[in-house]
Amino acid sequence: MTLSALQRYILKQAASSAQGTVRRQAIVRYYDSVSRKPKPRDLSTIVARSVERLIAKELVVGFGRKTAQKWFFDHVRLTPKGRRMARKLLGVQQTLPLKVRQKIAGKSANQI
Repeated sequence: MTLSALQRYILKQAASSAQGTVRRQAIVRYYDSVSRKPKPRDLSTIVARSVERLIAKELVVGFGRKTAQKWFFDHVRLTPKGRRMARKLLGVQQTLPLKVRQKIAGKSANQI
């Protein structure tokens, strides 16, 4: 799945927060570090489209209000699929649910 730089930024920011959410203002701050900034009137459209595409890929859930024409989101939250993708982007390896055998009264794990 191909993600834009802004979409990767959104997933990483949401993964680093405690509740897995990120506000719209934090998403807009992405453009503080970019050399070529879009015009202010285009900024809202760019952010909204990126979030809508992440919602379509089922990586985030958007919260906000809906008018007859479009959504105005306030913040987004990661879905389980989005958390997996964010961990992959961050390079955090998932731990496997392995069962560890313990020694029982002098017997080693191989003898059990």
